[in-house]
Order: sequence, then C-alpha cells, then structure tokens
Amino acid sequence: MSINKTYAVFGLGRYGLAVAQELITSGAEVIAVDSDEDTVNAAAAHIPVCKCADITDPEVIEQLGISNVDVAIIAMASNLEASVMATALCKEAGVPTVIAKCADEMHKKILTKIGADRVLIPEQEAGVRLAKNLLSSGFTDIIDLSKDISMVEIAVRPEWVGRSLIELNLRNKYSLNIVAIKQGEITTIDIDPSKPLQEDATLVVVGNTKKLKKI
Repeated sequence: MSINKTYAVFGLGRYGLAVAQELITSGAEVIAVDSDEDTVNAAAAHIPVCKCADITDPEVIEQLGISNVDVAIIAMASNLEASVMATALCKEAGVPTVIAKCADEMHKKILTKIGADRVLIPEQEAGVRLAKNLLSSGFTDIIDLSKDISMVEIAVRPEWVGRSLIELNLRNKYSLNIVAIKQGEITTIDIDPSKPLQEDATLVVVGNTKKLKKI
C-alpha cells in the first residue's frame, strides 16, 4: 500500500485500530469509522478523523465521502451482516480496493462473491505464517507476497561474515533481491553492496519461493 493513497477503516476493534494507527504513523490519510460511540471516543485520541456512524447505511457512506478513498478496510469480522453490507456499499460507491477481515471460510466466500478485492482471515494467516517460519530452516521470518514470490529474513551465515554482497553474488546465484539489511534496531534500505556483512546482521530478501527453499 502507498501513503499517497487515502484509506477508510471500518470497525475500530483491536485489529482495525492497529491498521488505522499504522497507516497514520506512516503518513497516510485515514478516515476511521465505528458504530460504537465509546469506541470512537477512545480511538479519537490516536486517529485525527474518527467518525461514529452506521456504515451499513448507504446515505452514511455517501455523507462520509467514501467514494473518494482509494482503499477501504472492513475490519468487522465478528459481525457478518455489517461486514457484508459495508463491503457491498464500498464497491457500489466505486472504492477501487476493498480489503475485508473475516472470521471463517464461509464468511470469506461471501465477501469474495460480493466484490471484496482481498479477504483476510488473520488468525489463520498468522498460523500458516508461524508454521512456515518454523519449517523454513535458516529463515527468521517469511511472508508470501504472491503464489510464487516470498519475502524472507535470513540471518547472515557464518561463511558470509566479512564478505560483501558483491562477493556473495546472491542475485545471480539464487535470483535473490536484497531489499534491506537489519542490524539490531537499525534497518537499512540504502545498501552498500561492497560493505562486508556483519555476524549479527539479517538480510531481508525477496525471491522466488521455490528457489528460496533451496538455499
């Protein structure tokens, strides 16, 4: 996602609030909406544009100007009817990208059928990600970007210490793209390929999933 886009977050439970706060922290323009007044009042301290409204009402969607946002995040997995209505209304309003959180596979099928561009089952995805991390020897973290492409964190191996990325030639050998280097609390994206790698460094790498598994 881009900070140049505008976002609407519907549902300010723990998940929706976290998404809205992260977007705002990154500099994005966000409108957050929840039907519970107490929830909205609590979130208002962290979210500049926070509204209490019934987002299952077409008139409310129009009044809030949701048709002008680039991405809508529907974060009300516990309320099937509300999430379905909000998703449908956002698509009808012409929102280019609607991302919906859901509780189970049936919920996911319904949201997909009514036009959600992406449907998430956070608990399930977190479990799958954990399993992959446990099974991926040498990877400290792994995220699927698509069916064939993954982003992983690889701890610098003993034989790599003191050698530069130019020397290791990982791009040509394994078709790996090094997008960042993490060392302690510092993450660097402006990488000097001639600089020797440190023992405590971690490489953030994007590459073909099958090739990554061969490393």
